[in-house]
Amino acid sequence: MKHLVVILAVCCAPVPALAHKVIAGVFESGDVIEGEIGFSNGDMASGTEVIVTGPDGAELGRSVTDADGFFVYTPTSAVAHTFFADLGAGHVAEVTMSAEDVARVMGVAVAETGDSSSAALTPASGSAASLSVEEQQVIAKAVRDELRPLRREIAAYREQNDLQTILGGIGYIVGLFGLGFYMAARRKLAS
Repeated sequence: MKHLVVILAVCCAPVPALAHKVIAGVFESGDVIEGEIGFSNGDMASGTEVIVTGPDGAELGRSVTDADGFFVYTPTSAVAHTFFADLGAGHVAEVTMSAEDVARVMGVAVAETGDSSSAALTPASGSAASLSVEEQQVIAKAVRDELRPLRREIAAYREQNDLQTILGGIGYIVGLFGLGFYMAARRKLAS
């Protein structure tokens, strides 16, 4: 029984520190929605299929993450979009973009009508209308490429000292104290 305690203390002490949270986010990027999926330790979910659903749960489309864990999706309707990805081993990423944000990406405004279930779409006005589609796409790609490293650094900084890391450290300390007390008790019994 005593050996089982030592084995559990040594094997289970690092477990809280090895568990990582899933990080997922979606962002407006010109006329597309860009998303990012990864883990709190900085590993990104590459080659992962992302399923996009509407508010009623109907599938709107799919996308796949690239080697850096990023995906791009072009919306076709100004409704709330939910992005879902199964990363395996119980890790699931799910993030939702509101209908207003999707409408802004599409370049339309959501005008509320008397019936809350339907919305009339009207073209949005702004300086983006003076740029050609190609110019908007080039600008969006340049901004997207510049923001990717910043987003990754912000996510890593945000997750650096979270509760999970603190609990993992406490687990190590408790495990080491338990191992020390066990060794002291064995020496006392041996003498």
